[in-house]
Amino acid sequence: MGLPELLAVLLVVAVCALLMAGYPVAFTLGGVALAFALFGDLFGVMRFSLLGALPPRVFGVMTNGVLLAIPLFIFMGVMLERSRIAEELLETMGRLFGRLTGGLAISVTLVGVLLAAAKGVVGATVVTMGLITLPAMLRHGYDRRLAAGTVAATGTLAQIMPPATVLVLLGDQLNNAYQAAQLAEGKFAPDQVSVSDLFAGAVVPALVLVALYLAFQIAVAVLRPQACPAVPPDPDAPKGLAMVRRLAEALVAPLALIVVVLGSILGGLATPTEAAAVGAFGSMLLTARKVAPARSRSALLAIIAAAGLLVLHHLADLRVGRADASLWDRAAIALAFVLLAALAYGAFMAIATIARQEILAQTLAATTHITAMIFTILIGATMFSLVFRGLGGDDMVQRALGNLPGGAAGAILVVMVAMFLLGFVMDAFEIIFVVVPIVAPPLLRMPGIDPVWLGILMAVNLQTSYLHPPLGPTLFYLRGVAPREVTTLDIYVGVIPFVLIQLAMLIVLWFVPGLATVLPHALAGR
Repeated sequence: MGLPELLAVLLVVAVCALLMAGYPVAFTLGGVALAFALFGDLFGVMRFSLLGALPPRVFGVMTNGVLLAIPLFIFMGVMLERSRIAEELLETMGRLFGRLTGGLAISVTLVGVLLAAAKGVVGATVVTMGLITLPAMLRHGYDRRLAAGTVAATGTLAQIMPPATVLVLLGDQLNNAYQAAQLAEGKFAPDQVSVSDLFAGAVVPALVLVALYLAFQIAVAVLRPQACPAVPPDPDAPKGLAMVRRLAEALVAPLALIVVVLGSILGGLATPTEAAAVGAFGSMLLTARKVAPARSRSALLAIIAAAGLLVLHHLADLRVGRADASLWDRAAIALAFVLLAALAYGAFMAIATIARQEILAQTLAATTHITAMIFTILIGATMFSLVFRGLGGDDMVQRALGNLPGGAAGAILVVMVAMFLLGFVMDAFEIIFVVVPIVAPPLLRMPGIDPVWLGILMAVNLQTSYLHPPLGPTLFYLRGVAPREVTTLDIYVGVIPFVLIQLAMLIVLWFVPGLATVLPHALAGR
């Protein structure tokens, strides 16, 4: 190993050591990379002028249209968190399944799936579920460890369930790595792997993972019914058609938002960024209806107007200023202007409503905080990646992975084990920005590796890093909102079965890669 490779190894070691010591991620990545760039220039193995490529890279990050989806999805998730839609969902689902042994745990899981698909942010989902569901499960006699494990694992579904923020970041990094791998192989018109591909690839594995969670909870209900007793019936609860109507009211709004956002992405009608903008707008309308029912007509008007515009878009050509427009097209354009006016009025009134409730300001502040954190880490990781490549680290990783026994399978196995172990001390964002740019290009240069399959393997592995002790962020989120009688040990022990289920999911994906590739290939017509 020459001096450049030694410095590249020491660069990674220094970053990991400082992260384990608790230093801020973004400043650790950028600061250590700058120090090693100085060392490289001092020893004559790297020119410091290489850092002149950093400003264009940062500009590329900040103008990346795909990454624009991140603040929009975060805004949507935080807005829905403030609307308390989750509380109504849980109450309704709990009444539906609660009279069954283990039914409340099943209700929590199903509600968690909806929240994960609606929010896409792990922290917001876990905190919401912890505040609402954990006290209810304990109050009805659930085992503390089963209750804590169920809430933590269900909240972490926001890591793998589209439109997860982690999938957006992972998709962007994988696309860069995939193009770099193809360019290195001499393909100067490289294919791309989009965030939409990763969303499509994550749908089936996420649903299979949910099914495994439910199977475990049903098994506990059968083998240990005292750990998850049935909830006594509420004499004041609605019954029959009234219960069906209550369930429909609770489910229709969030399900409609999920279908519009994910359906438009998977159906190719909108990019992730466009769908995220629709989701953010829709979340404001739903929140306005929820927090001010007496003034909900304006929000309902905006929803109807938006739906009408979508229908008109498919029935007529709405381009204005055309001399050859038919009478039907002219009438449709006039109606579209009326609907746009109704949409603008409804949106303005909805925004005014949530602003008066101080929800808008709180949501914008939280969105800005989370987005700034993510992009600051991304800029630091960009500098780290530049210096690592300048020291020849990417060539070293390529040789190391290529010389492993077992070929591509052996290399992927080593990377997956390394990512799992790093999850003990680093969170998903750190692993995406530090590890993926290093290992993904050489892996994708190997024959037979589908980038979507590799991305979903990494996503499920990263989901496990959010959950497993001792430093899984989900555990800290839940510890912060859990009742006093739930100890840290209860949380740690409670998540172990779910960590094992996620590892089992990784094994299933390894041997059945079609779970991750069948939907993207079907949507692409391959």
